[in-house]
Amino acid sequence: MLWIGLRPGGPGADNPAAGGTDGGLGGIVHFIRAALAPVTLLAVGALVTGCGSSSTTDTAEPAAIASIRTAATPDTTSTPAGTGTPTATPTTAVKPTTAKKPTPTTTKRQVVEFRTIPYKKKTVTDDSLAKGKKTIRTKGANGTRKLTYEVTSVNGVQTAKHLLRQDVSKQPRTQVTAVGTKVDEPSGSSGCDPNYSGACVPIASDVDCSGGSGNGPAYVRGPVTVIGEDIYDLDGDGDGIGCDS
Repeated sequence: MLWIGLRPGGPGADNPAAGGTDGGLGGIVHFIRAALAPVTLLAVGALVTGCGSSSTTDTAEPAAIASIRTAATPDTTSTPAGTGTPTATPTTAVKPTTAKKPTPTTTKRQVVEFRTIPYKKKTVTDDSLAKGKKTIRTKGANGTRKLTYEVTSVNGVQTAKHLLRQDVSKQPRTQVTAVGTKVDEPSGSSGCDPNYSGACVPIASDVDCSGGSGNGPAYVRGPVTVIGEDIYDLDGDGDGIGCDS
């Protein structure tokens, strides 16, 4: 838009409103005003048209107003009502399946076992037997113990064994051996033991063969024949003859 400002001049020939004459420079001013009148009307008309009510076409609106309206126009291509914005559906991880272990089978049963109880030995003296003689008075016999267990098995394999009770089903019998202590008085004045012949075996607390490893206190030189009880153990090989080596 072109704005030309005119101010009144001083009184003179070119300013009749100030008391001058309408000639010279005044004529030029009137000519310019007449030439600018159509331009001014066009500018005013365009301004009025832009500031007036909205036209039915988009091309009649000023650029600034058209930009504002275009930005405010709702988007007709938006998601239809009710459909909503699509969202990602969370998925659950599938756990791998494993083979189920078989349930162990547990069984319990009672088992009976028998154990041997060894017999004991006992020695007694007998003055009716010749000194050193031994004889078994009571023969020994083993006893029997009965044990009852509870056995636990898992899948056929033994895992535990617990003793429930034990009983003696047969008592052992003690073996009794008698040892003679009788010493016969020597007959006459010979002083020889009557259990031997062939040589005089002295009567003493112990008799050993001469030249042997025995320590006495009495000794005899053989050979001697055992006719009674070999109370001095002179017959080492049991052939009935003592001190024969």
